[in-house]
Amino acid sequence: MMAERPERGHDPKREQWEAQQVAPTLKKSPERKPSFTTSSGIAMARAYTAADSAPADDLPGEYPFTRGVQPTMYRSRFWTMRQYAGFGTAEESNARYRFLLAKGQMGLSVAFDLPTQIGYDADDPMARGEVGKVGVSISSVRDMMVLFDQIPLAEVSTSMTINAPATVLLAMYIAVGRRQGVAPDKLRGTVQNDILKEYIARGTYIYPPAASMRLITDLFQYCKTHVPQWNTISISGYHIREAGCTAVQEVAFTLANGIAYVEAAVAAGLDVDEFAGQLSFFFNAHNNFLEEVAKFRAARRMWAKIMRERFGAKNPRSWMMRFHTQTGGSTLTAQQPENNIVRVALQALAAVMGGTQSLHTNSMDEALALPTEKAAQIALRTQQIIAHESGVADTIDPLAGSYVIEALTDDIERLAGDYIAKIDEFGGALAAIEAGYVNGEIEGAAYAYQQAVESGEQVVVGVNQFAVTDEPQPELLRVDPAIENQQRERLAGLRAERDNERVSALRAHLSDAARTSQNLMPLIVECVDNDVTLGEVCHSLRGVYGEYRPSF
Repeated sequence: MMAERPERGHDPKREQWEAQQVAPTLKKSPERKPSFTTSSGIAMARAYTAADSAPADDLPGEYPFTRGVQPTMYRSRFWTMRQYAGFGTAEESNARYRFLLAKGQMGLSVAFDLPTQIGYDADDPMARGEVGKVGVSISSVRDMMVLFDQIPLAEVSTSMTINAPATVLLAMYIAVGRRQGVAPDKLRGTVQNDILKEYIARGTYIYPPAASMRLITDLFQYCKTHVPQWNTISISGYHIREAGCTAVQEVAFTLANGIAYVEAAVAAGLDVDEFAGQLSFFFNAHNNFLEEVAKFRAARRMWAKIMRERFGAKNPRSWMMRFHTQTGGSTLTAQQPENNIVRVALQALAAVMGGTQSLHTNSMDEALALPTEKAAQIALRTQQIIAHESGVADTIDPLAGSYVIEALTDDIERLAGDYIAKIDEFGGALAAIEAGYVNGEIEGAAYAYQQAVESGEQVVVGVNQFAVTDEPQPELLRVDPAIENQQRERLAGLRAERDNERVSALRAHLSDAARTSQNLMPLIVECVDNDVTLGEVCHSLRGVYGEYRPSF
C-alpha cells in the first residue's frame, strides 16, 4: 500500500518545469511505471527541491544525532568490520575467526547453532540433526575456551547473536576472560539479548515474557557494575526485516521494543542514565539505497527524542543510538550468486552513508550454504574497499542536505512514529505482539512483496528477469555430520570428570534463586565456571518458568 506524501511547500519553479518540460516529454515517452515507491510504500516524487524538506539542523555529535553520534565519525576511526561466523565445532569456528582477523577483520561476531540458541546441549535428544549446522555448537565453558583459543579478549570486541540464553553465554565469556587473565571490566562486546523480536520474527525463545524480561534486566544490572564496557542488548530490527517487514516497520517495531526494554529496566529500579549508554541496536540494510540511508538517519533522530523526551534521560550518551548493521540475508539469491556481491556492496555503502558503528557484510554464497573462506574474504574486502578507496568515509553524513534524503528521513520518522503511537494504544510492544498486531503487519508486508515479485512488478535480477540456465554449481561449505558424535563424546567426558555433586547443588541453588527477585547473573557465572552446561542451566530455569507457547 502506498503511503501518501504530506503536503509539501509551494514551488512555482517546479510547477513550471512540470508543465513546460515534463508534460511534453511524457507524451513522447511515458514513464516506466504509473508510480514509484520505496519498500515502505512511500511515494517517490519525480524530482525533489528545497520545498520538500529542510535539512537537519544538527551537526554530527549533536542532539538529536540525525547526522551521526560522533563529532568526527569515520575521520577518526572506521566502523568495526565484523564477519558473522560460526559453524561445526569450536575448533573449526576458531580457525575461521583467526583467518578473518588475519585478513583485517576488527571484531568477532559469533553465530551459534540452533540447539545452543534455544538452550539445549549437543547431546540432548532435541538437538539431533542440528548440531553445528547453522552456527557453532557451544554446550559448556570448555567449548567456549576452545572457541576463543589464542584470541586475546582484552583486544578484540566480540558480538554474540544469542537471545534466550544470553545470560549463560555471557557468563561463559566472562569465565574464559578470567582464565585468560582478562578482568570482566576489560571485556568489550555485545550480546543480542533481544527476546521480543524472537516472539515476533525468529522463534528461538525459551521462557515466557515476564521471565525473559527479568533475565534481561538482571544482565543490565550486573553489567552496569561488573562489565561496564559491554553492550547489554542489541535491540534488533534485522530479523524483523528478514521476516518481511518494510523499512518503516523495521524502525517502528525495533524502537517500540527498545521502549519496552527501557520501561522494564526502570520498573526494576534502574535509573535510565545508569544503563542507557550500554544499549545498542542492530539493523538490516536492503537494496533501496536512498530509503536505507534515510532509515538510519531517522532511527537515530527518533531514539534521541524518545530517550530525552519520553524517559527524561539527562546524559547525552543515553540519547545516542549506536548500531550494528548487517546486509540483507533475505535479499541474496541462490540464482547467479555472484550477483550478491553487488547487492552486498550497495547495502554496505548505504549503512556507511547512514552512519553505522559496526558492519557485517554477507557472503555471496549464503543463499546456498554457510560461507566458504573465499566468499567471506570477498565480503570483508567489500568493507575495506568502501573504507579505504571510495572516499565516502572522508566526510560525515555525505548525503545530508540532499532534497530526497532529507524528505525520506522526515517521511520515515513520521510513518514510524504513527506505528509507535498505535503500539502504545495496545499498551506497548509486548501487548501488541501478544495481540498478533506486529506479526500481522509483517506478514502483510511480506505477502505484498512476494506478490510484486511473482507479478514482475518488483524485478529481482537473475530470478524473475535476466535468468540463465545451466548455472555452474559453486563450491559450498558442508558441515560434517560426524561432529554431532564428537560433541556428544566431549560432553560425556566433561560429565565424567567434573564434580557432579557441586553441579547438582549449584543447579538447585539456581532454581531456588529463580523463584526470588535475586539477580541471577552471579550465580549463572558460578555455574558455568564449575562446568554446569548450557542445557543444564536452561533446564533448571525451565523448571521454574516453563516454556513460552504463542497464543496467535
